[in-house]
Amino acid sequence: MEDSKTLDLAAYMSGSIRNIMATAYKNVLTNPREAKFAYRMQRLFEKSEKRRRKVLEEEGLEIPPFLISSISTTCNLHCKGCYARSNGIAEDSEDNRKQTLTPQQWRDIFTEAASLGINFSLLAGGEPMMRKDILEAVGEVKDMIFPIFTNGTLIGPAYIEFLRKRLNLVPIISIEGTAFGTDERRGQGVFRRAMQSMELLKEEDLFFGTSITVTTENLAQVTSKEFIDQLRAYGCKIVFFIEYVPTEPGTEHLAFADEHVAQMEAVLEERRRDYSDIIFLSFPGDEKALGGCLASGRGFFHIGPDGSAEPCPFSPFSDSNVAELGLRKALQSPLFRKIRAARALGWEHTGGCTLFEHRDEIEEMMN
Repeated sequence: MEDSKTLDLAAYMSGSIRNIMATAYKNVLTNPREAKFAYRMQRLFEKSEKRRRKVLEEEGLEIPPFLISSISTTCNLHCKGCYARSNGIAEDSEDNRKQTLTPQQWRDIFTEAASLGINFSLLAGGEPMMRKDILEAVGEVKDMIFPIFTNGTLIGPAYIEFLRKRLNLVPIISIEGTAFGTDERRGQGVFRRAMQSMELLKEEDLFFGTSITVTTENLAQVTSKEFIDQLRAYGCKIVFFIEYVPTEPGTEHLAFADEHVAQMEAVLEERRRDYSDIIFLSFPGDEKALGGCLASGRGFFHIGPDGSAEPCPFSPFSDSNVAELGLRKALQSPLFRKIRAARALGWEHTGGCTLFEHRDEIEEMMN
């Protein structure tokens, strides 16, 4: 029998998904094509919630409502502090790249995911839009939504037409706030190109959003009403705030401390009241209230380019492969069970990512 904390978490995450879809539906009512799609997904996700709860009640197995999947091992940018390059996901040299699953394998994984009641998979990389073949395959899994975390530089008329036919692929364009901050981290001219992509998406009336890495230095600026007004003017309907994880030595001061987490929570509560037409999400966000990190299958887990089941993108350790075992068995991997049993998900950390700060302990579990 599952405990009350597990049920509370499941209820919280299911409730959050219902709120997200209700807001998304309200935001696209003026666009018949998007409104029809959003209404269908609302009804579908209600059934998904029942599937997850049934598996939990009958088998004691928590099915997370979303996944993070790194589908690409290449990227056209070299952003400072990139976790994908530091973890070996993205490589310029073909000889050093991880093996990548085929488009059919990814489609099979997400077909199983949908059957278990998983609603979303965030697609990352590398640059996922460099793998249009994989996006085409996973776009055929109509019972899931795939936010594509992209630098936005590859979106042009051809990609707009591609996305127009696949409404379950949702571009999430990554910026660092200002033009200076984005170009300083991502390269000269990247901010301008990202804004041009947003304009193309807005012209086609496609649902899209943005992802912002939040640090101690840009917190006030990227959560300000002035900045949110700019995003709204460009047509953004969803904003992801991702707490910075110091994968690059010497950048530890950019990671959140407790006071920054509290500040972020307070200002996001205000922004949600101020902007009913924008969905605001933050990661890790509400971890403490939910009993710790949501990784390792509690709320999500990460699938590497080769199918490896990992606790999260910042904790690239694995003892099982989704392509070989399937999702159900991967969720029951010895590593995931050890992390949960050791209460690793409640470890103290200074901000950003619990498991990244406790990677030595995770490596000991692997051994």
